[in-house]
Amino acid sequence: MSGTFVLENAQMVLPDAVVPGWIAVTQGTITEMGEGRPPESGRDMGGDYLLPGLVELHTDHLESHVIPRPKVRWETLSAIVAYDLQMAGAGITTVFDSLRVGTDADSKSLGSVVLELVSGLDRARNEGLLRAEHLTHLRCEIAAHDVLDDTEALVANHPIDLISLMDHTPGARQFRDIETWKIYYGGKSGRSESELDRLISERRRLFAENHDRHRARLVALARERGIVLASHDDTTPEHVAQSHADGIAIAEFPTTLEAAAASHAAGIQVMMGAPNVVRGGSHSGNIAALTLAREGVLDILSSDYVPASLLMGAFDLARRIESMGLPEAVRMVTLNPARATGLDDRGALEPGLRADLVRVHMAGDIPVVRTAWREGRRVA
Repeated sequence: MSGTFVLENAQMVLPDAVVPGWIAVTQGTITEMGEGRPPESGRDMGGDYLLPGLVELHTDHLESHVIPRPKVRWETLSAIVAYDLQMAGAGITTVFDSLRVGTDADSKSLGSVVLELVSGLDRARNEGLLRAEHLTHLRCEIAAHDVLDDTEALVANHPIDLISLMDHTPGARQFRDIETWKIYYGGKSGRSESELDRLISERRRLFAENHDRHRARLVALARERGIVLASHDDTTPEHVAQSHADGIAIAEFPTTLEAAAASHAAGIQVMMGAPNVVRGGSHSGNIAALTLAREGVLDILSSDYVPASLLMGAFDLARRIESMGLPEAVRMVTLNPARATGLDDRGALEPGLRADLVRVHMAGDIPVVRTAWREGRRVA
């Protein structure tokens, strides 16, 4: 942690307003704030925005560092440090590293490498190699034959902070349309039509054998350990009812307005991908995040597969949604994800909270991170 410093001449993005002023930090904590000029001179922010550090709940970007090309496996610690630098450079000071558990059809599925990754993240934390704070999010493919063994091993030996329940069975949720599933997986893997048909049959068999039993055990395991639960790709009111009954806190990427609205009404925080916002729609043809924002049922953004999209998505929402100001949009990448996961010590510019801060300069409509601090220590 650093000593005491003051940042002045900043447009401070508070939870409910943008205020020109200054902020004082002592030993990693915000101690004072005010409008106008500070009692003593500080570091001039040049009129740039000052935001809380961004909180990222679901990014699989570490996987692309570990396996940057098919059949290429990069050294674990090197991949982790490079990935962490990209997170901090994007203004993300708290990141839930989303690691897939359970063998999937995707050729980049990590399988047993997940155990090595979690150990590598532990080492990087213990040796002080990380700029952002890294927490662990397990994305569990419910019907996979090995999901329970791997999840239980991870939970028993490592701190796990979030578990999401995924089901990519052809004909369900994100892939209700079989042809969409074939395009998505066939395009990634290069499998022939006959191979995809065989895979569909196998995935449906696994669903019938494992889904209900595995889901019940994963929910129980999360409850036993006090781990926050998320659902993935809820599509129907029945999916949302099951999520509510299971104590789900976060609805990741609901595929329909109906499911998002039902989740929001039930007090489940609705999370969508920031790339969806920036691109103006879903890459897989599901509901657009902008539609959910206009309907008032969007709570959280995730960078998903593009780290820089988290900041861009917040500013895009404020620009594109007439009823939404910048403070509300910024809450979706700071305060809302922090509260949804029980992190009550961060997520807002407020005395007594962690000095996780991001200085943002506008290059036209594009927000650019100039500096980031985690607990008062500069990390980017």
